[in-house]
Amino acid sequence: MRITLENLSKHFGKVKAVDNLNFEISDGEFVALLGPSGCGKTTTLLMIAGIYKPTKGYIYFGEKIVNEILPKDRGIGMVFQSYALYPHMTVFDNIIFPLSLKKVPKDEMARKCRKTTKLMQIEELLDRRPAQLSGGQQQRVALCRALIKEPDILLLDEPLSNLDAKLRLEMRSELKKLQRKIGITMIFVTHDQLEAVCMADRIVVMSSGTLQQFSSADGLYNHPNNLFVAGFIGSPPMNFFNVFLKKTKDGFSLRNKNFQVVVPREMEQKIENTLRPPEMILGIRPEDINIDSQKGIRAEVYTVEPLGREILVNFRVGDSIVRVITSPLFKAGAEEILRLNFNMNKIHLFEKMSQKSLKVVS
Repeated sequence: MRITLENLSKHFGKVKAVDNLNFEISDGEFVALLGPSGCGKTTTLLMIAGIYKPTKGYIYFGEKIVNEILPKDRGIGMVFQSYALYPHMTVFDNIIFPLSLKKVPKDEMARKCRKTTKLMQIEELLDRRPAQLSGGQQQRVALCRALIKEPDILLLDEPLSNLDAKLRLEMRSELKKLQRKIGITMIFVTHDQLEAVCMADRIVVMSSGTLQQFSSADGLYNHPNNLFVAGFIGSPPMNFFNVFLKKTKDGFSLRNKNFQVVVPREMEQKIENTLRPPEMILGIRPEDINIDSQKGIRAEVYTVEPLGREILVNFRVGDSIVRVITSPLFKAGAEEILRLNFNMNKIHLFEKMSQKSLKVVS
């Protein structure tokens, strides 16, 4: 089922929880709504589900506007963060509950229950009650209850947040495999960028109720539209520096009180094509900075954090802390003076006032 949000907004009094949202999800696509707490992602999901009514704008399922259609008639399945299983019911009764409300014949309910539990590999749990299940098992029961209705759309609200780290890793793979197998349009809300990047075909990044970017994980990471997306996507996050853009006889340079770097030739044309103020923000990811002992920006080792396959080194450059990912062979200690070199083909430039990427405003 294709889903389109057109100028969608939700206001609670003077608070704009969602403000003028526009995007389209393709039929059979797996999309994540990603952002920090309070960004409007769950409100958006609840409007799609029909639990919240939009203040303005439209929700389309295919070509049909569904704003006034009740949740039970929208053809959706939903899994809540808490799983919301009935503790006094067995797994079997929890799963068939949506069908029992519709007075579906018992033999058909049993058949559909067998089909969905086989899909989720929990056939042996049907006689148990929720208290006798692990977190991962409860989640699978909640998924079965949503899928037994054979919905056109599956909505998941923070589905992995109650699981431990190991089980979250396993369930990420299971959910992605499930979505591919049944081919259903799936939307899930998360504040965890790793979940979104690993599972979703495309990601809606939100902040303060507005859409920041809708793209693949690669697009968000390598081509962020603005400063918020650049800083939110990636762990450790991107390093940022306030710089002044200056034209020289050989091109353009970026300067602040601690360093000066030359703008790559391929970026010069974008700068030439646009009138822009001299104040900008330079962004570079930790893995795109090289450590040297002789040449580069003077930096003092602040802390060293071993991460197993790599090391995160925090350097002090003037008043700033600069994060650098390097080899586990790195041996320098705190307060040692080294040099940093930026891979200038990997830098990102943002206008300081609008915070938009150079590629967006060019």
